[in-house]
Amino acid sequence: MKIPTSLTSAVRSTLLGSLALTAFGSLAALAQEAAPAVADAAAAAAPTVNKGDTAWMMISSVLVLFMIVPGLALFYGGLVRAKNVLSVLMQCTGIAAVVMIIWVFYGYSFAFGGGTSPYWGGLGKIFLSGVTPASVAATFTKGVGIPEYVFICFQMTFAAITPALIIGAFAERIKFSATILFVILWVTFVYFPIAHMVWDSNGLIYGWGALDFAGGTVVHINAGIAGLVGALVIGKRAGLGRDMMAPHSMPLTMIGASILWVGWFGFNAGSALEANGIATLAMINTFTATAGAIVAWVVIEALARKTASMLGAASGVVAGLVAVTPAAGTIGPVGAILLGAIASIICYYMVAVVKPKLGYDDSLDVFGVHGIGGIIGAIGTGFFTSTALGGVGYAEGVTMGAQVFVQIKAVLVTLVWSGIGSLILYKIVDVVVGLRPTAEAESIGLDLTSHGEAAYHN
Repeated sequence: MKIPTSLTSAVRSTLLGSLALTAFGSLAALAQEAAPAVADAAAAAAPTVNKGDTAWMMISSVLVLFMIVPGLALFYGGLVRAKNVLSVLMQCTGIAAVVMIIWVFYGYSFAFGGGTSPYWGGLGKIFLSGVTPASVAATFTKGVGIPEYVFICFQMTFAAITPALIIGAFAERIKFSATILFVILWVTFVYFPIAHMVWDSNGLIYGWGALDFAGGTVVHINAGIAGLVGALVIGKRAGLGRDMMAPHSMPLTMIGASILWVGWFGFNAGSALEANGIATLAMINTFTATAGAIVAWVVIEALARKTASMLGAASGVVAGLVAVTPAAGTIGPVGAILLGAIASIICYYMVAVVKPKLGYDDSLDVFGVHGIGGIIGAIGTGFFTSTALGGVGYAEGVTMGAQVFVQIKAVLVTLVWSGIGSLILYKIVDVVVGLRPTAEAESIGLDLTSHGEAAYHN
């Protein structure tokens, strides 16, 4: 509209103001009409927190902590000699505490920081930058999420238990200071990159389409090969083959194995990130695979040695749990029984036949059970995920052969990354603080020489 020049300035000002108000009112009306659509679009883009999923993931996080202390600590503690039991308990406790601090400082960012690198997550969430109680982490269902703090806690427990598994390979013969320094370096340069590669959407192995539901590569193969390298670098226990080195308390080991089994439901079923059907599939598989592994270990031990031992049953528990970890959310319950049994038989052969023949001293069979069980589970996932074998099936266009090939590639990358990385880090720690205590300290026992206390008093 054009305003005539013959009007007075006052009238012109009044008309201009009126037109401005009219235009502003029209824009305001349009904004009010558009506001619901904008709000709906924003709501659709941001996942909605589900209280049931949140509660389940909080419980799962605590269950995985329960696996570390007291579960793993007691399992390992019962398997060593009485003079070293507190050293093992202290190592598990110390590792858990140190890794939790590192996870908050930079570990979460290195693994899940949002970076586009296929090897690490970047620095975007150093010191949990930008994370608030309102932050939401997406789950596998579109539009559904959990508080990011819950996801951080859940993954933090995975980061804490993995290096704690390693210490069983060289139990009774490493300095406490060396253990802590090695773990700090190892989670930084080995664990966080592997976790990113396997579980982050930008990760190298994730991009290949490898299946690792709850940590076959990230946790068990990763820790297993690191433990074997450590056992070889540090050397055998003094007196191995001459002194009595039987487990000092099988009841403690049985209690620890039982706690591990219970806590593993948080480990496996929690990896669904939701309280849904996949979580229940992982739950039943955690029952059945472990049962199959126990029976298989006990049977083969009875055939080979004419006795079925409690130690064998406890070993079967762990072998079955390890094997089903990468497969828990994609295979069927019957397939889980078979996978657990197969892994148990092969793990038994590794610890009872291969280890004595090769002569290495993997004290508590970390590589023989976690490393080998993790490899069997990771590759077995490629087979048993098939719908023909009771699994949920592969991604569209993927065949069994293609999936198995990808699983093997993921296993090899983990073995090489962790094996070479761990070797370098052990050498660095040996130069800085020394890996092994003195022969006298080993003879007396690490409880007294490293921690100034004894577990038992006569």
